Amino acid sequence: MTKAPSLPPGRFHYGWVIVATSALGLFSCFGLARYAYSMLIPGMQAGLALSYDRMGFIGTANFVGYLASVLVAPKLMGRLAPRWMAAIALVVIGLGMMGIGLCHSFFPIIALYAVVGMGSGFTNIPLMALVTFWFRSEQRGKAAGFAIAGNGIGIILAGFLVPALNRSFGADGWRAGWMVLGAVCLGIACVAAALLRNHPADVGLEPVGRLVDASPEQFLHRERKGDGRLLFRLGLLYLVFGATFMVYGTFIVTTMVREYGLSEARAGLYWSWVGFFSFFSGIGFGTLSDRIGRRRGLALVFTVQTAAYLLAGLKAGMLGLTFSLGLYGCAVFAIPAIMAAAVGDYLGLQRASAAFGTITIFFGLGQVVGPAVAGIIAKATGAFTTPYLIAGTLTAVAAVMAFLLPEPAK
Repeated sequence: MTKAPSLPPGRFHYGWVIVATSALGLFSCFGLARYAYSMLIPGMQAGLALSYDRMGFIGTANFVGYLASVLVAPKLMGRLAPRWMAAIALVVIGLGMMGIGLCHSFFPIIALYAVVGMGSGFTNIPLMALVTFWFRSEQRGKAAGFAIAGNGIGIILAGFLVPALNRSFGADGWRAGWMVLGAVCLGIACVAAALLRNHPADVGLEPVGRLVDASPEQFLHRERKGDGRLLFRLGLLYLVFGATFMVYGTFIVTTMVREYGLSEARAGLYWSWVGFFSFFSGIGFGTLSDRIGRRRGLALVFTVQTAAYLLAGLKAGMLGLTFSLGLYGCAVFAIPAIMAAAVGDYLGLQRASAAFGTITIFFGLGQVVGPAVAGIIAKATGAFTTPYLIAGTLTAVAAVMAFLLPEPAK
């Protein structure tokens, strides 16, 4: 087989176009389709007279859809190239979000948001797989971090746009929010179809990063002894992350409005700062994990998240809330960036896509359980204090579990 040429030092590599386009895709499938929901909850809750637990169930429906897509995405990606899989899924997301904006009752919304969740899974998995294809190990964490930074841009946009639409459209502001954000997703679907490429060889290139002598182990299709147990441990960590970060991400804006007495615009400003800090979370921690190792990187991120959740749960006043939001933003997208790199390091390039799909099942399970349970607890207690404290306890345990992971084989 003819070897693809390497670029001379200093030349621009198309891999960074893949990263930028992937960032736009994640901006849509998570930043807008999922994290904007936090800003839309107060308006939806008032407009449709929905209780805390029902708002939690809507969020859970999204995660159930996401989990369903994760179960079939790896096999589907073998038939439908990542480029087209992501682009089509973004169209589904855009249409589903616009449909929610037209709904007037709970059950159509829950069904459509489940469809949006499926679209998110069918977008996320191929985009993160493309990062693995286009970047070698030494650059993979940084590249995944840049791609995941798109989530933060979505949070920033929602933090400013949704309150502005509420001021313009009043009680129907949340409807306008779904419609506008859905239209943005449709536009980005066109960009993804035009710019994504499935493999560096498609454009006559090698992956980004220093070429080293590859170990034959990287290309083995069979499992090595202990790989199943290691994959399960990574999955458990991803499950804890999925459950805890979406409890906070789903309900913190509602907490600021209902429990701290902040205006929606003020809460939106704080939420946009979460987006600002999160822009650097995947990049910073992903790059750091390239240097200090995946297990130390994961342990550090879980420690930061523990502090964020405990500060929210302990009701440490506005100063504590501010620190909590900042810490959450700094670490929120770091775990996916490190996980995307870790599966390639631990299990080899040939199994990276399937392994990432497998641990994403755990991630999806966590997201299904977390918001639903938090909503039920909040309805019973009248506050989100207990869910945040539980989240902090779980991430503290996860930090220890991560630190005890083995080092990847060289």
